Amino acid sequence: MLKEARRQEHKLEKRARERELKKEKKRIRAEKRAAGEELVEDENPRKKQRTGKKKPFKARVVVDLGFDDKMQPKEIHSLCSQLNYTYSCNRRAFIPFESLLFTSLNGATKDWLEQVGDRAYLRWKGVEWWEDGYENLWQEPQTEEYKPTAAPIADSDLPTEGGDAASSPINTTNRQTSVKEQVIYLTADSENEISELVEGETYIIGGICDHNRYKNLCLNKATQQGIRTARLPIGKYMAQLPTRKVLTVNQVFDILIRWLEERDWEKALFDVMPKRKFRDGPKKGTSENGEEQDIDENEASDDPEVES
Repeated sequence: MLKEARRQEHKLEKRARERELKKEKKRIRAEKRAAGEELVEDENPRKKQRTGKKKPFKARVVVDLGFDDKMQPKEIHSLCSQLNYTYSCNRRAFIPFESLLFTSLNGATKDWLEQVGDRAYLRWKGVEWWEDGYENLWQEPQTEEYKPTAAPIADSDLPTEGGDAASSPINTTNRQTSVKEQVIYLTADSENEISELVEGETYIIGGICDHNRYKNLCLNKATQQGIRTARLPIGKYMAQLPTRKVLTVNQVFDILIRWLEERDWEKALFDVMPKRKFRDGPKKGTSENGEEQDIDENEASDDPEVES
């Protein structure tokens, strides 16, 4: 009891010292501002940027969920976590994508999402869910063609948490389509390296955690449908990377978001790529929240990652 009392006393004393230190720093900053001095610590452009008005990038990202038959339940669980991180990334971005679409939601992935958080995925704002495939982007001429909006989206219309389920139902009507020539499937197996993101274009990410079992899966699918493919410039800026250039869905999306903010692939890649990727050692796996973790060499088959 005496030891616990002393611990609490030390804790209270520490908090009191911290409060006094903050007050002193605040007083010094106020005096410097009054004297017209420049405050270097206040100049945090990224922090200031986050508090400004959002500037949506007028392009669409599609996550192709048409691979349920190639995944095990554990992998589908991991994929659903990655979808959540992807949505959160766009919602919090200073320059979010104007449109986020999930296609082929018609199997085990849908069943899992239906069980989580009282169908929370239907309350995601600024998101569309299609039960059919992304090929309907260009196969429904009766719907409105997808074009960048002329006016910026209001902050209230950008992806945020909350809202009712009716705000983002599975969409079967009033869809915005895309010109097929402006659709690009992002896959590491492509021979084409993407140089920039362009407004008005649609970028597809393969939504699959496949243990790296299926080679050229997304590339072959895109080729058969006659759409363009491209890979992220990982090899160009990260030639020293000792591990596989395979990323989760949310990591690919995060890299795209960072490029929108920085317009610098090298910085975007280094900001997002897990530091473990730069060291030799055990193979890397993905935890249920989409983040990478070390796995034993004999457990490589439990590595739920996605082509990028």
